[in-house]
Amino acid sequence: MASLSARALAALIVGWRDLANGPAYAALADRVRLLILDGRVALGTRLPAERELAAQLGLSRTTVSAAYADLRDSGYLDSVRGSGSVARLPARGGVVPDVLVTDQLDFSKAVLPAHPAVAEAAQRAVAALPSFLDESGFDPYGMRLARQAIADRYAARGLPTDADEVLITVGAQHGIVLLAHTLLSRGDRAIIESPSYPHAVEALRSAGARVVTVPVTPAEGWDESALEQAFQRTSPVLAYLMPDNHNPTGATMPKAQRERIVALAAEQGTTLIADETIGGLELDGQAVQPPFATLGRAVMLGSLGKSVWGGLRIGWMRADRELIQRVARNRFMTDLGTPILEQLILVELLADLDRILDDRRAYLRASRDHLARRLAADLPTWQMPSVAGGIAAWVNIGLPISSQLALAARNEGLVIAAGARFGVEGLFERFIRIPFTYPPEVIDRGVDALAAAWRSVTRTPLSVTDGDYAQVV
Repeated sequence: MASLSARALAALIVGWRDLANGPAYAALADRVRLLILDGRVALGTRLPAERELAAQLGLSRTTVSAAYADLRDSGYLDSVRGSGSVARLPARGGVVPDVLVTDQLDFSKAVLPAHPAVAEAAQRAVAALPSFLDESGFDPYGMRLARQAIADRYAARGLPTDADEVLITVGAQHGIVLLAHTLLSRGDRAIIESPSYPHAVEALRSAGARVVTVPVTPAEGWDESALEQAFQRTSPVLAYLMPDNHNPTGATMPKAQRERIVALAAEQGTTLIADETIGGLELDGQAVQPPFATLGRAVMLGSLGKSVWGGLRIGWMRADRELIQRVARNRFMTDLGTPILEQLILVELLADLDRILDDRRAYLRASRDHLARRLAADLPTWQMPSVAGGIAAWVNIGLPISSQLALAARNEGLVIAAGARFGVEGLFERFIRIPFTYPPEVIDRGVDALAAAWRSVTRTPLSVTDGDYAQVV
């Protein structure tokens, strides 16, 4: 059973008492409840003992005991004498808590509705399926037809690729997990951006990595000095980057900086992983960057989850043959191959992907502009940056209360991830990611809910200190 130390839990709930209108135990319970709801504390995790957490937070044990009791009463903890308190979700049945109602609007997922081309491609794939029914389907590399289609697309983008340098995965996240468990040993250093895609952080840590963070901001992009220091001081085994329309900031890395990173990785023997999941979604007519691997050795990850449809669980990695073979050998420990029908759908969609991306860019551009107008009108103190690409805005809400806001939003019918979900050790309480992957009428509902939640959590003035600002990286 996984366990969480008092120190680790305290890092996740930095600022938990800010704007707390009620008793301290209720504010503490609310913050832990949110950690469980948004996945920062996994179900089944043993929480620290009451005495240890009280000492870490500088509270009385009575306060922590009352918070744990509140969580038990609402169904978020199971406590057994001798075994501690374990995170869980309330059982379905009886009165369902507000935070679990199923008709809430979900902004925690920045996903587009399925493109119409998906259904058409699926029909063609089903028609082609009989020709492949004599194959076993247990193939860790993927069908050669699909691998060749990916290779051809890379070649068309300026990166000559052979089918043997491609492996088909069950989405990009699957690729991150496979690479992490192939390349990393416990205690190895791995560079990751801050903020970053939360499940990438989880994948690296599950493989035993000690993550080294490098700041990224919407306006300034990647901190080059921090990048250089991270490579030179830690000699990382792996570096996971999202250089195109970065999630969640929307930043895109310039060519000169890419060249510098390739050189740094080569000096340290670091394997670069460039996640192109949101590549091709440049919104203001800017040129699409060539694949990272055109500049030097790098593993390329891609999928259709963000650009075409999240329900199509298929992706790929492009790497040198030796690494592809290592990953394929390790893959049988986790799964036995990618479904053939999905691979046939992939082949069909790749032939039409440029047109699909044109459609997506137009849709996202209109939705982004609509979100900007609504936030300016309804939440004028918030700062939405200029977003040149991607699927979401990394909005500065001005106060370090993103977790309180996310919890309050659930009571207004909106599920949204707190900014800290995208950081490490409780950072980014001053930010929230707002997706613009939804049509205007849905964005309107989301902004209405955020505005109501904001009013509810800012009724009591907050005294902001220099220490609060230091939390933002």
